[in-house]
Amino acid sequence: MYPTERRAAILAAARAAGRRVAVSDLSRLLGVTPETIRRDLDFLEQEGLLRRQHGGAQLIRTAPFEQSLAVRQASEGPQKRCIARAVLELLPEDGVVLLDSGSLTLTLATLFPAGRDLLVVTNNLPAARVLSRHRSLTVLALPGRVRRLTQGAVDEWTRERLENLSVDLAVIGANGLTAAEGATTTSPAEAAVKRGMLETARTSVLAVAASKVGLVSFCGFAAPDDFDHVYTDSRIEATQLTELADAGANLTVATPEGGTE
Repeated sequence: MYPTERRAAILAAARAAGRRVAVSDLSRLLGVTPETIRRDLDFLEQEGLLRRQHGGAQLIRTAPFEQSLAVRQASEGPQKRCIARAVLELLPEDGVVLLDSGSLTLTLATLFPAGRDLLVVTNNLPAARVLSRHRSLTVLALPGRVRRLTQGAVDEWTRERLENLSVDLAVIGANGLTAAEGATTTSPAEAAVKRGMLETARTSVLAVAASKVGLVSFCGFAAPDDFDHVYTDSRIEATQLTELADAGANLTVATPEGGTE
């Protein structure tokens, strides 16, 4: 059995067992050593699919299901374009801009204005391809392991390169945002890169659709007030606005008419 097949079997077993599985049970079921199962569980935890526990692991209950980039790019298109247009008003005429992986930052890349003399650094490979069509832009793709679902580069090479950068504006995404837990994402590898982006930017922006507000994913990477700006769309609830503002978030709500509140 190949590792990918074995890991799929582990996830299936966890669902069948009511979310929690033991290393000893998986070892007997799949006919491999406990050490092999532990390595598989570590890998699945890095991908944001399981949470390791003593003697086994548990499926993540609170994290939103991580869909492929293509699926996410096809959903909430008007809201993402609305947020992206509002964030683009922060673009400098020249300087360095850092873009995170994800569907909202990819939408932003498709709306990037022509004629800006910018260096754009990104771990978002589809966004790099889109932006490379602009003659006035210099595009730098960050190195690292490319995650299949997000098409974003992560892990040590990505983090090391970020440590040596200084950027004017960073636009970062999240899978969840609450006042208490802050900005969260599905994978420890993604969380580490997002935190690195936040720390290297003179101005940081969290861009998140209102459907993600109120959700908590697997790994936290920043408090609401760690960002200079938090952009969302007009579907956000009034109570959520109040809670995030009380937590120190500098909120901007992008409206369908192209304005902000």
